Amino acid sequence: MGILEKIAEIEAEMARTQRNKATMGHLGLLKARLAKLRRELIEPKGGGGATGEGFDVAKTGDSRIGFVGFPSVGKSTLLSNLAGVYSEVASYEFTTLTTVPGVIRYKGAKIQLLDLPGIIEGAKDGKGRGKQVIAVARTCSLIFIVLDVLKPLQHKKLIEHELEGFGIRLNKEPPRINYRRKDKGGINLTATCAQSELDMDLVKTILGEYKIHNADITLRYDATAEDLIDVIEGNRIYIPCIYILNKIDQISIEELDIIYKVPHCVPISAHHKWNFDDLLERMWEYLLLVRIYTKPKGQLPDYTSPVVLKDGRSTVEDFCNKIHRSILKEFKYALVWGSSVKHQPQKVGKDHTLNDEDVVQIVKKV
Repeated sequence: MGILEKIAEIEAEMARTQRNKATMGHLGLLKARLAKLRRELIEPKGGGGATGEGFDVAKTGDSRIGFVGFPSVGKSTLLSNLAGVYSEVASYEFTTLTTVPGVIRYKGAKIQLLDLPGIIEGAKDGKGRGKQVIAVARTCSLIFIVLDVLKPLQHKKLIEHELEGFGIRLNKEPPRINYRRKDKGGINLTATCAQSELDMDLVKTILGEYKIHNADITLRYDATAEDLIDVIEGNRIYIPCIYILNKIDQISIEELDIIYKVPHCVPISAHHKWNFDDLLERMWEYLLLVRIYTKPKGQLPDYTSPVVLKDGRSTVEDFCNKIHRSILKEFKYALVWGSSVKHQPQKVGKDHTLNDEDVVQIVKKV
């Protein structure tokens, strides 16, 4: 029996099984088996094959955004109008057969846009060129799921299911589970709060499927069996996602008001370029980028070309490395103006964390 048949069999058994306390262990075992089979699909034994022509696009710019969606939802039109790149647009399906890159400059940042070929149901199982498409999606900093506003929910669920099957977790944080394998001592389970699903028996069942008999596990919130499996697998990617509801020129104002209340959604019309400002602002918010301005000694700051870094964890050291790796060898201290310091300017070391729109002057050793 092939991998796809085994996956179908397990999914059918899970659908048949009633969910209650008595069946939790059996369902946990099935979920673990399913995760292992999916991993074999993603990473076939004996090494992966070629990525396929047009899919190995070099990463450029400060961030990468992938456009994912079913055929004919308007991804190519959106890319063309956002980036000024001509991605072939037609009214028939499957126009884009390879990955088409484009670049947009926004708030001083250079952002790479990838129009991925339209995925079809079963992409995670290798149908169409789904595996290559989703493999590229895993390398993105943000995913735009482009949906037709007239049939958004059914497409949204199908695409989420495809991406989940490929280890992509959308708009989720990594599980707060500490997991450490060891050589002996059995399974030690610690929970810092009450658990509604995971108990020692279920944890042992899931770990047993992975042939793990000695491990320390700490659950820091009410975790599920899927969360534990994700941590054990260790190959999950957590990516922010914006659902773009295209073709709003075909619906009423009342319907549009309802759509605006859906989380992570931005309604647009790619053809008429409606609501692009809102989309770009939301894109910036989800990318979590910070702009740092340079200030040469005795001169005004250069506000025209910021150094763009990741928000919340970027330091003066990261700033130096982004400009040139040799700077740190001569680094003495930095003067910083902005919201990350109490005094203007403030003398800081290379470990200082920077905020958006800080101004930095590097002082070198004499």
